[in-house]
Amino acid sequence: MSSKKLFLCLAVFLCSLTLSAQDKSPAKFGNVAAKDFGVNGYSIDSNANAVVLADIGYSSIEGNNKSFFSLVFKHFKRIHILNKNGFDAANVSLSLYSSGDAEEQLDKIKAVTYNLENGKVTETKLDVKSAIFKDKISREWVVKKFTFPNVKEGSIIEYEYTLRSDFLHNLQPWAFQGAYPVLWSEYNLTLPEFMGYAFLTKGYRKYDINERKSRSETFFIAENRGTGATERGQLNANVTDYRWVIKNVPPLKEESFTSALRNHLTRIEFQLSEFRQPLTYRNFTESWGKVMTRLLESESFGEKLLRDNGWLGDITHPLVEGVKDPLEKTRRIYNYVRDNFTCTSHSDVWLDQTLRNIVKTKSGTVAEINVLLAAMLKREDIEADPVILSTRSHGVTYELYPLLSQYNYVVVQALVDGKPVYLDASEPRLGFGHLPTRCYNGHARVVNKTAQPLYFLSDTLMEKKVTTVFLINDDKGNIVGSFNQVPGYFESFGLRETVKEKGVDQLISTIKKGFIQEVKVDKFGLDSLDKKEELIGLHYDFDLLDEKEDILYFNPMLTEAMKENPFKSAERMYPVEMPFGFDETYNLQMEVPAGYTVEELPKSMVVKMNEAGEGVFEYRISQSGSGISFRSRIQITRASFQPDEYEMLREFFNLVVKKQAEQIVFKKKS
Repeated sequence: MSSKKLFLCLAVFLCSLTLSAQDKSPAKFGNVAAKDFGVNGYSIDSNANAVVLADIGYSSIEGNNKSFFSLVFKHFKRIHILNKNGFDAANVSLSLYSSGDAEEQLDKIKAVTYNLENGKVTETKLDVKSAIFKDKISREWVVKKFTFPNVKEGSIIEYEYTLRSDFLHNLQPWAFQGAYPVLWSEYNLTLPEFMGYAFLTKGYRKYDINERKSRSETFFIAENRGTGATERGQLNANVTDYRWVIKNVPPLKEESFTSALRNHLTRIEFQLSEFRQPLTYRNFTESWGKVMTRLLESESFGEKLLRDNGWLGDITHPLVEGVKDPLEKTRRIYNYVRDNFTCTSHSDVWLDQTLRNIVKTKSGTVAEINVLLAAMLKREDIEADPVILSTRSHGVTYELYPLLSQYNYVVVQALVDGKPVYLDASEPRLGFGHLPTRCYNGHARVVNKTAQPLYFLSDTLMEKKVTTVFLINDDKGNIVGSFNQVPGYFESFGLRETVKEKGVDQLISTIKKGFIQEVKVDKFGLDSLDKKEELIGLHYDFDLLDEKEDILYFNPMLTEAMKENPFKSAERMYPVEMPFGFDETYNLQMEVPAGYTVEELPKSMVVKMNEAGEGVFEYRISQSGSGISFRSRIQITRASFQPDEYEMLREFFNLVVKKQAEQIVFKKKS
């Protein structure tokens, strides 16, 4: 062989070794050396408080001693804590699924804190018998928690455990991304051919390694017969080994106008779809109709709604006595439930109380209160059904897969003269026919035999606000004014909440702080405060108490200027999800301050965010004699923007903030 060929073969061999090393998981439990502590910062994120060095999961299916199969999930994670702001990474919560008396089993837990002391690596192990705590957070989920001991700035922590589950529908999902940067995130899955799962992927990062290999495996199954005898069997089957790796994953940081970060995490989830031969064939991909039938027959939901609730007539009949209009009947029953019942939790779809007990205690979860509302409406022959949905902070649902675990909220659809009215009686200051913004999260389902899909989209909401300000000179030469504002419905709702919780005086104090200069507020008023369906009218008079300088700088926006851009990051990897579109108009009429002339006016401008005009900013100002007219308007006609539109949106709001900060310059007459 020539030296040239020998060199080429050697180069290919070395290259294959390098690639193999790059594809290999970079960490093994317990293998921590002094050199691992030498890194004070990582190029992936120089400002990180902690960095996940390796996060590796393995899921497989094994035969069990119950004549069937179990899921086995093994998880290893190593984290370098760089400073005290990263100490949260030392708090670990592990979720376990439960049903009745059965629960997923967590075992073989190991957790160690490593510190570098006098050039040597020291270990502090978690006492798994005394330092792990258990909380039940819902009817189906418990959490086991622990905190690493002896954590300091610079510590390296790692843990591993095995989770065994007989709930084959609960194949562990995997998130490749989280609150901290991840240098190596890897998930391995082994699936036998006799079990089918649908793969549901999310996120914007591509896999660095995406492997799939086939082989055969023998599964051993046993059955304990209770007399000391055990029957054993085995099954040979083809299996597929999947391996997904993503390297150097940046953290997903919460930014303004985000519904739920988990919607945008790069992750993979699984849905059990079928058993195949040699198992008895079974299809688990249920239709929405079947799921709703089961929900309506459930003791914890529909059974309470559909049973004989004749006794509710003692409550509903007096409310609607003499009323024939079905819309007015619906309104009266809704108002009664809203005004007389207290919501104890805004995240639940199941009922733990009977309707009688809810009425007795005058309290319940959002599901309990709104199912009661639906039952009361039905009692008065109003066609009403519960609607299940997932709130914005809870995450979006998979429309094609009827997974009830994805839903956490219940509202009511009432059909009045064939038209739907959507109601949520869990909010004491919410008007008839309105839903909170948290409900506008896309797909929802009516709980009846037709299982009608609904879509509550934030793009369908538009908040309009109009502000009018007049400024004149009083007989003493001081600037006095009147402020009138009609905010949109959801801002009106927020004002009602603020007044209820903090009082009017606190609201006035907040308004005063919004002025740059010292101000006196008088004749403060809130119109329609108790009329929950209407917009609030906010108005007050005010005196500007500035000293008379030779040069006066005056921002015509007063308290209403957008002071900072809500989109601060240079780039964004997931959509902007505002709760609604908005149209805000601000009008000002003012006299030039007594004894002054206008030295400089800002320039007028009108800017469109894009060719479609989905964002428009108007800034118009003019002087006529001693009067100044000013108008500012910002209009955004949709609520959601994709990542590739982020720069456009950010630059638009940069312009708005900069322009609304401009001031009129007045100069004292000589």
